Amino acid sequence: MEKYVIEGGHRLQGEVVISGAKNAAVAILPAVILSDEPCTIENVPNISDIDCAIKILLRLGAEVRMINRSTLYIDPRKIHSHTVEYDLTKNMRASYYFLGSLLGKVGRADVSLPGGCDLGSRPIDQHLKGFASLGATDTMEGGMVHLTTDHLTGGRVYFDVVTVGATVNIMLAACKADGMTIIENAAKEPHIVDLANFLNSMGADIMGAGTDVIKIRGVQYLHGTQYSIIPDQIEAGTFMVIAAATEGDVLIRGVIPKHLESITVKLQKIGVSVEEYDDSVRVRGTGHLQKTSIKTMPHPGFPTDMQPQISTLLTMAEGTSIVTEGIWDNRFKYVDELRRMGADISVDGKVAVIQGVDRLKGAPVKASDLRAGAAMIIAGLAAEGITEIENIHYIERGYEDIEKKLRALGANIKKVGIPEDGLLKQVR
Repeated sequence: MEKYVIEGGHRLQGEVVISGAKNAAVAILPAVILSDEPCTIENVPNISDIDCAIKILLRLGAEVRMINRSTLYIDPRKIHSHTVEYDLTKNMRASYYFLGSLLGKVGRADVSLPGGCDLGSRPIDQHLKGFASLGATDTMEGGMVHLTTDHLTGGRVYFDVVTVGATVNIMLAACKADGMTIIENAAKEPHIVDLANFLNSMGADIMGAGTDVIKIRGVQYLHGTQYSIIPDQIEAGTFMVIAAATEGDVLIRGVIPKHLESITVKLQKIGVSVEEYDDSVRVRGTGHLQKTSIKTMPHPGFPTDMQPQISTLLTMAEGTSIVTEGIWDNRFKYVDELRRMGADISVDGKVAVIQGVDRLKGAPVKASDLRAGAAMIIAGLAAEGITEIENIHYIERGYEDIEKKLRALGANIKKVGIPEDGLLKQVR
């Protein structure tokens, strides 16, 4: 086990380059299964969720080679299995994307229900509804989802709620189905568009990605491709908040500024300086943060994956801020950890009331999930004194080399080992 130790109070400045988007990569890697030829995927983030996806591909029979630190060569032609066991899915929520890709490839998928961060109930009823519309039947036994079909046929799918996961899965399953599939009330996130662009680069026929209606005309053959994943919107947003929280001056490079608009607007309202360029943003903290109200919503609204980070920033703002979580039921677990550092936050259901304080103070804390872990880092960097963050495996699910990137900006952060019998060693 390892933890981060942070000495707060340092003003961060310099440049940081953003890695490939986690949420796009965990959809694109399963999508390679649908190809009838090898593919080369560039700008792949070096994070633990990608390690999990690679292990699944290897177990299924694919050939996977790392060309360099951020480029993968994947040959799916020797895939011989349609089963993904729990030991491979327990740490990766997006493992359920193998349902759509395996069903579309071989007409059968047996995939264990996923793990990952505990953010509340993660039903897959909309996924199963969509698969049924394409002609698949499903059963569930022992935590394993079983999908079978004799023949996938295009159909009309209407989601009762906007869901990124189900949108991805039906896009994958529909690529090789006979006829036209129409997805209504589809998710519109940037990684949905990136997945569609990747599939189209292999010869798929997908229209409307980025709108609430996606049309997919099935094709018989998908050829190999070389494709570069978009930059990570949430990593970029996290560094934007880090710059603001430390009163820093950071140029965040390798981004698509349009993907950051909802984050930029809120930061500017709070009193942070944000300048946009072609493929970068410069963020400067002014030291005078103002209260605001935020509600997370599906894209293009404020992203739920940025809620813990922006909430942490608001603990340092003047006045009382209101943050409403519009997506997940259980996204405020990190609040207890921020209170340990002196934050004044009260939570009622999906609403947090944040009263700004003069300064957070370092304390031992734990990451309860990926984005909560990012919030702990932000708090530690801005706080007075030393902060120790445990459960950093959550953070490493979605942030590539975050401690190295922070050190390059002037942060005092290090990763240290935690002896499993550390208490006994101290006593003895």
